[in-house]
Amino acid sequence: MLGSSVDIAIVGAGIAGLSAASALRQHNVDFSLLEASHRIGGRAYTEEVMPGLPLDLGCHWLHSADLNPFVEIAGRHGFHYDSSRKPGAVFAGGDWIGPDQRNEIRRLHDRNHKQMAALPEDGGDHAVVDMTDRDSPWTALIDYEVSLDMAHDPDAVSVRDVMSYRRTGEDWPVKEGFGALIARCLGDVPVTLNAAVERIDWSGPKVRLVTQRGEVSAKKVIVTTSTGILGSGDIRFDPQLPEWKNEAISSLPLGNHNRIYLIFDRDVFGEEAPDRVTVMDGDGAPISLDIRPFGYNIVHGMTGGRFADWLERAGMEASADFAMEKLKEAYGSSITRHVVRTLATAWRGDPWVKGAYAAAQPGQSHQRSLLARPIDDCLYFAGEACSPNSLATAHGAYWSGIEAAEAAGGSLT
Repeated sequence: MLGSSVDIAIVGAGIAGLSAASALRQHNVDFSLLEASHRIGGRAYTEEVMPGLPLDLGCHWLHSADLNPFVEIAGRHGFHYDSSRKPGAVFAGGDWIGPDQRNEIRRLHDRNHKQMAALPEDGGDHAVVDMTDRDSPWTALIDYEVSLDMAHDPDAVSVRDVMSYRRTGEDWPVKEGFGALIARCLGDVPVTLNAAVERIDWSGPKVRLVTQRGEVSAKKVIVTTSTGILGSGDIRFDPQLPEWKNEAISSLPLGNHNRIYLIFDRDVFGEEAPDRVTVMDGDGAPISLDIRPFGYNIVHGMTGGRFADWLERAGMEASADFAMEKLKEAYGSSITRHVVRTLATAWRGDPWVKGAYAAAQPGQSHQRSLLARPIDDCLYFAGEACSPNSLATAHGAYWSGIEAAEAAGGSLT
């Protein structure tokens, strides 16, 4: 049972909650960290599915690595990452594309970027779909990439949200698993697991947090749960959150991004295989497949947006079948003969998250700062959805947790 009284209570032991707790501990602030799930890390989760085979089921890349704090943290804790990826390959129309087609894709990227970057500062906003070339034979590939980056399809994503992201082009996967890194570097703070917060009563001089394991009272609360949880009503606020806060939550819905793993009993690709293969076939959904990352005998596929939702509903077996069929298109029907196990994530169905990460709807990119804004100096908010420039990333969540902790802790009397 709980029943304690603390200076600050933190709701959610994902990256933002863990970084907030770590920051408060450094400043000797009394806190309680409550997590609904049976584990810490939230959307940072590594599972060792076989001895010596760690697979990230959540975040995986050190995005914008040259400004990402987890690069230094990974080195300090003995974790490894791949900073020298080989060029990928694209299989489309029944064959591997050549240099001319790769240049077409590159030029399409450039045209789309220039068009979105030309949006005037005071010129409103648009959906990504309205600011990108829709006539290119490679448009479906670009749309797929948007669905991975933003977890939403391009008609549901704000151009300003996309352009606000500090992208450096350096995205490095973590060999031992990003989730394992989070557990190693932030997992030593005290946390109460299996303690889903059902009600936050902020009507009095202290805030009461009600869970099935008891109650906690606090001077201030840092809420780090996803917008999927906040928007679902699973946590009841008493009094209700102000309308501007609810609007911010609903304007930053969680999309979906799932991983599919095919595990082989041997290397069936050889040393010359590209690091990544993207397979397109007419009107079918594309998929990118990482080939033997870090020398592991696996193929790692990714789906995003509405297609990820549809495939997740079809089930893990359907997800694996989809990836295997795409792999067969590029390498022939015998390539999957040595698959011994498959695995697919289902983030939309996770009851403690309800999706992958948040994207601003068209015209709503300003809502990230409003989501992060405290209420009455007692309710603070953090998480990847609160980050205006490092959105949808682990380091964005990490920084937002520290900022919320410093703001809440600094205002204690």
